[in-house]
Amino acid sequence: MDFGYFTLSDNRYPGNTRTPEAFIREIYEQGLWAEEVGLNSAWIGEHHFNLLGVNACPNMLLAQLAGATSRIRLAPAVVLLPVHHPLHVAEEWATLDLLSGGRVDFAAGRGYDKLEYGPFQASFEDSAEIFAEGLEILWRAWTETGKFSHYGKFYQFDDIDVRPKPVQNPLRPYVACFSRPSMELAAKNDWNIIYAPFAAAMVYGSLADAVRVYREQCDQQHQREAQRAMCSYFIHIADTPEEEAYGREALIRYFHDALIAAFPSNPDKMPPTYKYFIEIVDILKNMKPENLTSKSVLVGSTDKIIEDLKQVEAAGISEVILYFNYGLKPHAMVKEQMQRFMTDIAPAFNGAHTKLSAA
Repeated sequence: MDFGYFTLSDNRYPGNTRTPEAFIREIYEQGLWAEEVGLNSAWIGEHHFNLLGVNACPNMLLAQLAGATSRIRLAPAVVLLPVHHPLHVAEEWATLDLLSGGRVDFAAGRGYDKLEYGPFQASFEDSAEIFAEGLEILWRAWTETGKFSHYGKFYQFDDIDVRPKPVQNPLRPYVACFSRPSMELAAKNDWNIIYAPFAAAMVYGSLADAVRVYREQCDQQHQREAQRAMCSYFIHIADTPEEEAYGREALIRYFHDALIAAFPSNPDKMPPTYKYFIEIVDILKNMKPENLTSKSVLVGSTDKIIEDLKQVEAAGISEVILYFNYGLKPHAMVKEQMQRFMTDIAPAFNGAHTKLSAA
C-alpha cells in the first residue's frame, strides 16, 4: 500500500490570520517536503472563491511541483469537472503528464458546494449528468487516436484532435466517490475510484464494503477486474492524551467551521443526487471529539495508526492519501507529522516507499 500527501487548502476559520496566499505557499513547500520524506504522491484540492479551500488551480501548483521534483506523483484532489470545459481539462492534464514524464494521477469529481457553480454559470442541478458526460469526453480525448466528434446534452463538437496525448497510455481517471452513482460510473467505464472513508461508511457500511461493492460491480455487471481503489484520511500522530485531543479538536473545528457550510443541507434546494448529504451534515453537526473513529481520522500513537491502516490495507485499498494540514495546524507541525509518518509508520507496509528506501 502506498501513501501520499493530501490537502483541500481549508482556511475558513473564525479569527484566522493566515492569508490564503501564505497558505498556498505552505502547501507548495509541503509538496516538496512530501517528495523529500518519501511519500508517493501529492494530491492538491480545487476550491474557488475562498470558500472551503483557497487553492483554485491545482494544475498550476502541481506544474510548479513537477519542475521542482523528480519522482513524486502529481494529482488534483479533485478537478471540479462540471465548472470546466472537458476539452480544456484534457489538454491541460495531458500536457502536465507529458512534461512531468508520466507522473500525473488524474482525479475528478462534481463537488458539493453550489456557491462554486454559480459564478461559472454551471448548473449545480445537472451536475451529475454534466460530470458523466465530461468524463466521457475527457477519456475519449486521451484515448482516441485521431479526430472525434461528440453530440451530447451539454457538449457538442465536430472533428476534434486533442493534443498532446498523455505519456501514460492510458491516463486512467480516478472518480471521487461519495455515492453509488459515482461508483457505478467508475465501474462501468473501467476507471479507478477514490473514497472518503466516512462517506463510504455511511453509504455502504464500511470502507471494506465500499471496495467490495465496486469490485462486484466490475466483475458481475461488466465482466472485468476492478481498477485501483484509493482513499483519503485525516491524520494526527499523537504521543500523549493532550496531543490526541488536539488532533481530534482540530478535526471538529474543520467540520464545523470549514466543511459543513460547503455541504448542501436544505432538502428543498438540493438536487436529488445530493440527498445523502442531509444525513452527512446531521452527523457532522453533532460529532464530538471523543466520538471520532477510524472511519473519519487516523489519530493516536504510531502503533494505533498502523493497526488502523492494516485494516484499510485488508479492505483492498492500494493507496492512502493523508490529510496532515487540516484545521489550521502550523506549517512546522505538518512537516514534522509527515516526517514521522514516513519514519515510524510507513515501514510497516510494503509500497513505493519500500523500493525507494532500498534504492
